[in-house]
Amino acid sequence: MGQVTPALSAAAQGGSFNHIKRWRATLNNSENTSPNPVKRSLVLGGRGFIGTHLIDALLDQGHFVRCFDRPNVAPLGESHFNHPNFELCEGDFTSEAEVAKALEGCDVCYHLVSTTLPKSSNADPVFDVESNVVATIRLLNLAVKSGLRKIVFISSGGTVYGDPTQVPIPETHATDPACSYGIAKLAIEKYLALFHRLYGLDYTVLRLANPFGEGQRTYASQGAVAVFLGKVLRGETVEIWGDGTVVRDYIHVSDVVKALLASSAQSGEEHVFNIGSGRGHSLNEVLDAIERVTGRNASREYLSGRGFDVPVSVLDIERAKQSLGWAPFVSFDEGLERFAAWLLDNPE
Repeated sequence: MGQVTPALSAAAQGGSFNHIKRWRATLNNSENTSPNPVKRSLVLGGRGFIGTHLIDALLDQGHFVRCFDRPNVAPLGESHFNHPNFELCEGDFTSEAEVAKALEGCDVCYHLVSTTLPKSSNADPVFDVESNVVATIRLLNLAVKSGLRKIVFISSGGTVYGDPTQVPIPETHATDPACSYGIAKLAIEKYLALFHRLYGLDYTVLRLANPFGEGQRTYASQGAVAVFLGKVLRGETVEIWGDGTVVRDYIHVSDVVKALLASSAQSGEEHVFNIGSGRGHSLNEVLDAIERVTGRNASREYLSGRGFDVPVSVLDIERAKQSLGWAPFVSFDEGLERFAAWLLDNPE
């Protein structure tokens, strides 16, 4: 048995990079030289909705996981906090020094960070670019220096394409975003491709539909299913932008996590994948389904439509099925039932 050494070096104490919990997992020499060494994963934005579910899944698969997020982010639930293979670090994504420490010793980085929302990004495109695009370019430079094997990036299937000329929307569809959020996501995709060409940094982009499910905040400013469901359960009026006919593709968070896990092992010529259910539901249909599941009536108030909302966005997911061996498993109704039951057991 070889000498046991720390899997990752501990982050420096103090400063803006506040190391909360030392990664207690260790790897011995036999593990490091085995044909299938244990993966060491960094999840940027790991205290969020998707990140929390992803970390649980990675730990279940035996990974060592480091979560990096801002100090002022309230965790959605950290059942994994005391797991011996888990480390929580707090820092600023725009800080080169802090991100560099977060990358130390990692094999795969899941980039789930976004500082803006589609509906607010046009108000300050400079902030959007500086905090998302420029910060990600710094991340890519650091990833090359650190020897990171792969980056998996969550992009936006609902904004990068703009107004679709065909539905469902394939990855080959023209990209013409109507908001800064989509432009920033697309720019990051292009820089990932550039760093792959220049330095061989492997990457996968998941153009995600609209995720929903257990743990999602119902008081947030995005996520129609969560916001609508929360308001109906609380007996509040649901505000709908437009006449409710806007159609979106909704996918349960468990299927998103499966796509993320499949992406870390994927290699090949394809790097960009749509991840959705492949089916669309209008906002009115979402509310109808919520009424069926909860047995409660939804009080609806229709407001003026928003200029950046495309009428229909449903993703073609055939490429992901073929190249990732992935397909959505949870239907919209089943996912909604799970989410509603979870909210009743875990009131906010």
